[in-house]
Amino acid sequence: MQRFAAFIAVFFGAGLLPKMPGTWGSVAALPLAWLIQIWGGAPWLAFATLAVFLLGVWASSVHARTLGGDDPGEIVVDEVAGQWLTLLVVPADLVLYAAGFVLFRFFDIVKPWPVSWADRRIKGGLGIMFDDILAGIYAAILLLILRLWLEP
Repeated sequence: MQRFAAFIAVFFGAGLLPKMPGTWGSVAALPLAWLIQIWGGAPWLAFATLAVFLLGVWASSVHARTLGGDDPGEIVVDEVAGQWLTLLVVPADLVLYAAGFVLFRFFDIVKPWPVSWADRRIKGGLGIMFDDILAGIYAAILLLILRLWLEP
């Protein structure tokens, strides 16, 4: 089970790429979100986001314990869940997905309150996952505003 947890936590190896693992995790999330949106729309992406979040809590908890850290950089399943949450408010569109990527990475890196609070206070797998969900909420709100502004 540890290998399976590691495979999920590093999101099929994206977290093992050199430099900026969180960015690689977000990049890896984009084409899968696109496919899920095309096949099933926002309801399927919402279900996939919830499933990745729940699986990610378990997998990141197991993998972090194995590595011996609170939130090892190679764990990127949290970025996938946050990125997918961000993209829930837009259709599969190249410009909107690019904007969603930038917005999510911004909030994940800057960590405005309560993202920073969750990052410091909530520990274990839930803590690893939850701060990215909060960053995804911030990014989704701004992405929705952008979408509404761009629509004719």
